[in-house]
Amino acid sequence: MITQPGRFVGGLKSGSQAFDPQRRRLGSAERESACIPFHRDDTMRLPWFATLCLTVTTVLAAPPNIEPVAGLRDRTPRVHALVGAKIISQPGTVLEAGTVLVRDGVIVAVGEKVTIPPEAHIWNLKGKTLYAGFIDAFSEQAIPVDKLPNSNRHWSRRVTPELEMAAYYTADEAVHAKYRGQGITARLVAPEGGVIKGQSTVVLQGDAQRPTIAKSRAAQHLRLTVPYGVNRDEFPNSPMGAVALARQTMLDAQWHRQATAASAANPLLPRIDASRSFAALAPVVEGEQLVIADASDEQFLLRADDFAREFGLRLAVRGVGREYRRVDLIKQSGRTVIVPVTFPAPPNVETVAAALDVSLEQLMHWDLAPENPARLDAAGVPLALTAFGLKDVTEFLPAVRRAVERGLSAESALKALTTTPAQLLGLERSLGTIEPGKLACLIVTDGDIFAGKTKVLETWVEGERFELVEPVRTDVRGLWQFEFSDQPDKFARIHLALQGTAAKPTGRWSLSEELARADKLDKAEKLKSLSVRDSVVEFSFEGKLLDQTGTARGTGVISAKTDELEIAGEVIWADGSRSKLTGKRTSTDVPGEPTTAEDKGVKEEKKDLAAISKVNFPLGDLGRSELPPQPAVVVIKNAKLWTAAEPAVIENGMLLIRAGKIAAVGTDLEIPQNALVIDAKGKHISPGIIDCHSHMATDGGINEAGQAITAEVRIGDFIDANDINIYRQLAGGVTSSNILHGSANPIGGQNQVIKLRWGSDSAGLKFAGAALGIKFALGENVKQSNWGERYTKRYPQSRMGVEQILEDAMVSARDYRRQHAQWKLNHEGLPPRRDLELDALVEVLEGSRLVHCHSYRQDEILALLRVCETHGVKIATLQHILEGYKVADAIARHGAAGSSFSDWWGYKFEVLDAIPYNGLLMYQAGVNVSFNSDDRELARHLNHEAAKAVKYGGIPETEALKFVTLNPAKQLRIDKQVGSLEVGKDADFVVWNGPPLSTLARCEETWIDGRKYFDRAQDAAQRKTDEQLRAAIIGKILASGESKAKSGEKTVNEADLWPREDEYCQHSRGQGNAERRLQKAE
Repeated sequence: MITQPGRFVGGLKSGSQAFDPQRRRLGSAERESACIPFHRDDTMRLPWFATLCLTVTTVLAAPPNIEPVAGLRDRTPRVHALVGAKIISQPGTVLEAGTVLVRDGVIVAVGEKVTIPPEAHIWNLKGKTLYAGFIDAFSEQAIPVDKLPNSNRHWSRRVTPELEMAAYYTADEAVHAKYRGQGITARLVAPEGGVIKGQSTVVLQGDAQRPTIAKSRAAQHLRLTVPYGVNRDEFPNSPMGAVALARQTMLDAQWHRQATAASAANPLLPRIDASRSFAALAPVVEGEQLVIADASDEQFLLRADDFAREFGLRLAVRGVGREYRRVDLIKQSGRTVIVPVTFPAPPNVETVAAALDVSLEQLMHWDLAPENPARLDAAGVPLALTAFGLKDVTEFLPAVRRAVERGLSAESALKALTTTPAQLLGLERSLGTIEPGKLACLIVTDGDIFAGKTKVLETWVEGERFELVEPVRTDVRGLWQFEFSDQPDKFARIHLALQGTAAKPTGRWSLSEELARADKLDKAEKLKSLSVRDSVVEFSFEGKLLDQTGTARGTGVISAKTDELEIAGEVIWADGSRSKLTGKRTSTDVPGEPTTAEDKGVKEEKKDLAAISKVNFPLGDLGRSELPPQPAVVVIKNAKLWTAAEPAVIENGMLLIRAGKIAAVGTDLEIPQNALVIDAKGKHISPGIIDCHSHMATDGGINEAGQAITAEVRIGDFIDANDINIYRQLAGGVTSSNILHGSANPIGGQNQVIKLRWGSDSAGLKFAGAALGIKFALGENVKQSNWGERYTKRYPQSRMGVEQILEDAMVSARDYRRQHAQWKLNHEGLPPRRDLELDALVEVLEGSRLVHCHSYRQDEILALLRVCETHGVKIATLQHILEGYKVADAIARHGAAGSSFSDWWGYKFEVLDAIPYNGLLMYQAGVNVSFNSDDRELARHLNHEAAKAVKYGGIPETEALKFVTLNPAKQLRIDKQVGSLEVGKDADFVVWNGPPLSTLARCEETWIDGRKYFDRAQDAAQRKTDEQLRAAIIGKILASGESKAKSGEKTVNEADLWPREDEYCQHSRGQGNAERRLQKAE
């Protein structure tokens, strides 16, 4: 096959004499008719794509040029012999002195004894080191919006899998040059932006005028989130919405393939429209094409892994430098991680005031981040290094060297820059090592490339040489004697001492021959300037000692005779007269030349010290190095037990716990011999508090407000194990919490019940066996009453519309269920499409998914109950339900529970009729009542909220305690596991210093699953330890000499930008209501 000149196929130039064992075994008959196959993903030149057939002759010649020749044809052989270098052919393999022979951009021979053809250009690299060119496995380039296709594609502008960067790549020589300067000869370029972003290309970093595409469809790219501040009228506008969109798109790609096949097989079936988007995803869902997902932190990395496992994807992840925080879980994923070397600048801690603004997490991250690559490598995580995220690509090699200094072995670093990315991207046949048959992408250095002072002298890209550091052809340093032949005898001769470096020499001069003495050298006159280029020396000096006024300028040509250097030229004096200059070097030694950095007045680089921090989780204040132990047997005695069961209170009670479960409750229990016995005399013990309405511990945005129905969205995709509110609420006795979607839509996303296992990962927080649930909402929020004038177009805009959209959703789910059931029976017609939104609503119809509905007014509450009863759906909880007292009888008849505020109202118009006796009146009507927080601070004292049920109406204390323990457990259908101190339930309990409903009560300990997750005494000790670590890291920063970040400047984790509260509820304490946030975003 004939290709465009410079085009490479399968890593070999078409028709070149590159080594190919398969081709060499062809017989004579085969050689006459063999063709080189064409593959779209093989290396190609932009912008031409030629696909002709070449008859291979016995002698394989370079392919003919199909482009018309302008002027004379270039017959210069493209053959190079790189001779005498130390060759690092691959990580761990070294040839101390060898030759690399390159023909037409391809390595054809490597070894100690290589026959060099006469036409080869020989490059003497004695004393130099040769490496395979580096591969940067990730970079991005934006594609102009006006160039995007607009037909036969996905409906969402954030789903563009059909985009191929190979067709849009814009080469920039300045950018290519920067990458080459870091030894990077090839890099992956991905489309920027989007959820399913499109396909990347691998580009060689040679001449940008005619860039070479090494692989056109290297990988498909995902980013399972959206930019913070995206318009609220667009779907998705939250990270969890982005995941839902990506999941649905993968399912749609699978369905499209099946439906298209069915339609093609039966002409009576409806025709399925072609889709470039789904066609591009076919190799992805089949597990054939690599997928690279962007991860903004270690939790996003694990979420990407979960996503890939759901759909069987070949996944690698582009990390962000925080992976050391969860190395164990990342190792278990088995994914290759593309690791940036973007190490943070030290925070500004120069003053006590400035240091107060810096968290322990920031300090520890600065301390630990440079060890991220080393820790991943030590754990056995496959990694590739990337310059992505650096402010300037020229920072890349210094950052890699820093990673090596902080523990990454040089061999592992080289592997992460060569063989690993080559294998990951399917380029191992053409890049990554110095072997015959590989492209001649090489690095020439003057030493170990990971040593701090080593220079990258040259890079070779596809056999083309790029000189980075101009070599010093003449080292002029030493003692010299200059003579001016036509001047008076008194200054016919001067003596010079040339010092400095070979590339940048400096000099002093004197009339005395004793210049060679160190004490004389310091007193000698300095040359004002001195430069050497090739063999030409330029210098200037003050002529005062020579009885000349002004500055004299000299120039001369250096010549070598045997081992000596001589100079011939002239000096131009300030008055314009000229003198002939001759001279010679008398010695290569200069007495008094400083030999140490201290003597030279140069600050010696400070060693980058190993981290003094130990990784805890979450990183920073109060994090854990491991989960608290779970004693096999625990006995707590002499406590007053508030059981939320029968009997309700046990004086001098005992609690026996085995393997995290309550084994016995009573007064005179037998204590097993191996038990951990805790004397709780004077203490009170209650069941762990359960918050039925919370928005903490999630970084997915709380609301997906882009559509009226977002049932496919899952809070569980974005449980944030880093949230400090988990710990703070543990300190208030909370052990379980229902993390709900916000109230932006009539039907919102799916909730997630968690246990507050501080120190666990996201999966470890999830409450195993908890009933599935979903958030519905009524009233002002869903009809956009308080969103601002811009948001008045989304249906519904009235309470009547809310009722109708709920009805329509139920009918649609019923029809969807019938359609799928019919298909399972007979498989006739087109296969039905799986719809994640309707899947969730079918679960609502079938009662396997609980409905938790945000509600206030009596009229809309009744409307909701009637719609649900029409379709056989029972509401699990009415949330807020501040007018529940008006319709308590109807709520009780329906069987719904009420999860309310104790006395929080007046924050918007629809809650003006709320009263503090709401909980009492619903309780008296037979409604199961709980009090919730809906607020990260209020959750820290829910025991006080329960006490208000006693204050407003005199509910007995034991019943009021159930408002935050057993009752919410029943509402969430987890009462068989938690909610009371009963045999067989999880050992989730709280130790108080007084009656739990007292305003003076203080949580002393909080236990979950028989593990003590909070201990007030341990908390005080941990705070002291954290302060000591904080002081130590600050001291390390001050001694480091590194440039500090500006005061208040820090790298913001993307996940921290998203709200941790329902911004549409105007009681939000933190970031304000939705309208203010939207105005800020715009």
